[in-house]
Amino acid sequence: MLSEYKDGFIQLEHPVKPKHIVFCDFDETYFPHVLLEEHRRELEELEAFIERKSREGELMIGWVSGSKLEDILRKMSGGKFRIFPHFIASDLGTELTYVTRERYGMRDEHWDRRLESSGFSEETVKSLIGELSQEYGVDLTPQTQLGNSRFKWNFYYRQRDPMTDLHTIKHIRDLAGRYRVDVNINRCNPLAGDPEDCYDVDFIPLGTGKAEIVRFMLERYGVQPEHAFAFGDSGNDLHMLRAVRHGYLVHNATEEAKGLHPLVSEGAYVKGILHVLKEHLQAGA
Repeated sequence: MLSEYKDGFIQLEHPVKPKHIVFCDFDETYFPHVLLEEHRRELEELEAFIERKSREGELMIGWVSGSKLEDILRKMSGGKFRIFPHFIASDLGTELTYVTRERYGMRDEHWDRRLESSGFSEETVKSLIGELSQEYGVDLTPQTQLGNSRFKWNFYYRQRDPMTDLHTIKHIRDLAGRYRVDVNINRCNPLAGDPEDCYDVDFIPLGTGKAEIVRFMLERYGVQPEHAFAFGDSGNDLHMLRAVRHGYLVHNATEEAKGLHPLVSEGAYVKGILHVLKEHLQAGA
C-alpha cells in the first residue's frame, strides 16, 4: 500500500539526533476537510520550512492521527501535499510507520513489541461491549466506515442528556479499566466526517495512544519535552498537547477543546502551526 505512494511525495532524510520533534494531529489540524486555495498556499509555506529545518537537523515532524494510514495517504494525494513527514502514527498511535528516505515504510520495532505484549484482543473488546450492554444498558454503535484495526476498535455513543452521558462515560471508563484496556472518549467533530450529537469511543491497548506516542518518540530520540511541539484541534488531542512544553490548539479548534487548554495558535490549520514554529525556533526554543 505504501509502495504506490513512494514516488508521489518527497521523503525527508531520517534524523539521527533531532533538536526538536513536532507532533501534529492530522484531520482538521494539518489537513482541512474544506480545502481552499489559501490552505494550499499555507501548506506550501509550512512544507518549505519543514524541509529546510529538517535538512539543517533542527526538527523531526510526524502526524499522530486517529485515521488509518491508507486514509491519510489518500488525503495527502487529494490535498496536493509535496513532502512526507518523518513518521506517521496512525490509528490513534497504535501503528508507527517511518516514511523517510532511509526507513520508508518501516514500522518501529520497539513500538510494535509494546503492542504485541499488551494482551489486547478482539475477544476482550467484544466481552467488554457485551457487559456494557447487559449490565448498564449502554449500546455502542460500531464505526463501520472506519473498520477496525488489530489494536484499535472504534464505536459511537449517541448523546442523550448531560447527566446520563456523564454516568455512561464513567461506566465505559471504569469497565475498560477492569478489562485492562485504554479508552479514548471525546465529542465527535462533524467537520472531520463524524455524525453530530455523538461521542467517539475508541478502545486501544494500555500504554498506547497519542500522548504515549509523544513520550515514546521523545525518549527514543533523546529530546526533552521543552524542545517538543504538539498541535491539535479537539478534545482527544489534549493529553498529547500536555505531554510537551509547546502544546497548541490551532485557531480552528473546537470550543470544547479551547475551554480546556490555554494555548491557542494565532492562525488556523497549518498557518497556526507555522506561526508557532517560526516564533519559537527563531527564538531558540
